[in-house]
Amino acid sequence: MKAVRFHEVGGPEVLRQEDVDLPVPTSGQVRVRVAASAFNAADNGMRGGFLPIPVQLPHVPGYDVSGTVDALGDGVEDLAVGDAVIGFLPMERDGGAAEYVVAPAQALVAAPTSIPLADAAALPSVALTAWQALFDDGHLQAGQRVLIVGAGGVVGKYAIQLAKRAGVHVIATASPRSAEAVRAAGADQVVDHTASDLLDAIDGQVDVLLNLAPIDPDEFAADVAAVRDGGAVVSTTAFMATPDDASRSVRAATVFVLPDRDRLAELVSLVDAGELTVEVTRRIPLAELPALHAEASEGRVAGKVVVLAS
Repeated sequence: MKAVRFHEVGGPEVLRQEDVDLPVPTSGQVRVRVAASAFNAADNGMRGGFLPIPVQLPHVPGYDVSGTVDALGDGVEDLAVGDAVIGFLPMERDGGAAEYVVAPAQALVAAPTSIPLADAAALPSVALTAWQALFDDGHLQAGQRVLIVGAGGVVGKYAIQLAKRAGVHVIATASPRSAEAVRAAGADQVVDHTASDLLDAIDGQVDVLLNLAPIDPDEFAADVAAVRDGGAVVSTTAFMATPDDASRSVRAATVFVLPDRDRLAELVSLVDAGELTVEVTRRIPLAELPALHAEASEGRVAGKVVVLAS
């Protein structure tokens, strides 16, 4: 089968498309004929060796995947050959940038039926990140207020949709080029962070500040003033510390997305109910994945890109 993988960490040039043996599922695993994998920033970090996830080399990237179950290992009872599935695969193991991938059955759920199967690869880890940031780490509840910094990205738009569905008032920062998309996702107030002082622009404090963007640490620390006493600061930027304010019982949490099969199945149901929109900006063939990594290394990838297996 065709697969894109790297044998050593390094620049985008270490990625190459190769012919490799068809993987065989063992106990508790299934083999998936891949429709698509999704590119995430962490793929770039693992390939470059600056994200501390101990991948097995040679490594196939693409831990978000969609496809069709092709073969079953022993003990798999809740999936069948022919099932359309999506999954957030273990990041240290081979991913879906290939024609086939072996995955733990527990990492997979039934795919949405309302969107193309390939596009569904764009959902798992980013939607889980948004949910876990808002509700598992932020403890947001109906009637509360959230400030989402850097809401113009893919996680931000999922976060807005999920927060609004939960009855939360959403204030979001965005650049002029993404402001309209942020409004369309449902934000109650959009602040142009390039032209406004954040603390002056918002009307009152919020229960949770969710940061999704690389931000100056001093600016981040100052923004904690926007959070009410007893609130929370949550951030997905794991490479920098998340500030708190112990004097006001404002706690800090850094999000490291975790697999959650039940929650992923719930997110799929929201997609099929029309309550959550899956964003796909580009679709590229497998052979173009190294070039996409080169784009990412230059910081130019916007939106969500899915990589078609065939």
